[in-house]
Amino acid sequence: MEVTLLGTGDTTGTPTPSCKCETCQRARERGVERSRFSVHVHNDRTGESLLVDASPDFRSQFLSNDVDLPDAIVISHIHFDHLDGLGNAYRLLEDVPVFAADEVDPATGESVAETVGDKYDYLDAITVEPRSPFEPFETCGFEVTLVPVEHPPLVCYGLHIEDPETGATLALSGDSNYAIDDASRDVLRNPDLFFADGIVPAAYCEYHPAGGDHADADGTYRTFGTKHMTVEGARRLADDLDADDYRLVHLSHYIPADEAFDDDMAVDGERFEL
Repeated sequence: MEVTLLGTGDTTGTPTPSCKCETCQRARERGVERSRFSVHVHNDRTGESLLVDASPDFRSQFLSNDVDLPDAIVISHIHFDHLDGLGNAYRLLEDVPVFAADEVDPATGESVAETVGDKYDYLDAITVEPRSPFEPFETCGFEVTLVPVEHPPLVCYGLHIEDPETGATLALSGDSNYAIDDASRDVLRNPDLFFADGIVPAAYCEYHPAGGDHADADGTYRTFGTKHMTVEGARRLADDLDADDYRLVHLSHYIPADEAFDDDMAVDGERFEL
């Protein structure tokens, strides 16, 4: 299993356009990109590739990285920075299944799969394939499981991806706060590699209208507002799940420059062999 981080940033990415903050300036100096989130998972045995989330930066990500176009796609939720790259399927892809959860979201009245089907009904190149959370399915030679996480107000899913031949495992928290329940944690547990959503340090919760949540015994918030983990929360979740290795993703440019490029903070183009 070859895993490539195509996009490791939040909704504005880093560097953020027109931003002169120290973190964005440092990213420009280093030649570092954190574009909108997407992960490429290649199966060395079958020669097939799975794309996790379709970033709006789809075109530039595939031009910048020496990876194949996807044979299948999984969509975790319907926020634009994870979904809107599907439009790139037009004249690029052919007969690609797009897997998404089939449970109805009370906030929208339809499932992620139905939303994808409605929004991209003009794309003959893709076929939406609804799948139930916690029920593994096979694609690209991998066993994939959608795992419910907490990203209010919308439903959202993490992922567990396993190569049944080699036993290699990749887990993704999805866009989530720290309150992932035990059933989901059990599926995500003990991965070879874990990607955890950590958007800002806990100290920044004072600037969020909703503050922070899920404080630890020392009072450090593990959730920023309601939707995403703090850097501290994401690191704690990686530890909770006994991940062999991990990277923080969905990173914002609000992380102070002196911390923003720590070894566990992902940048676009990182590649892992599992």
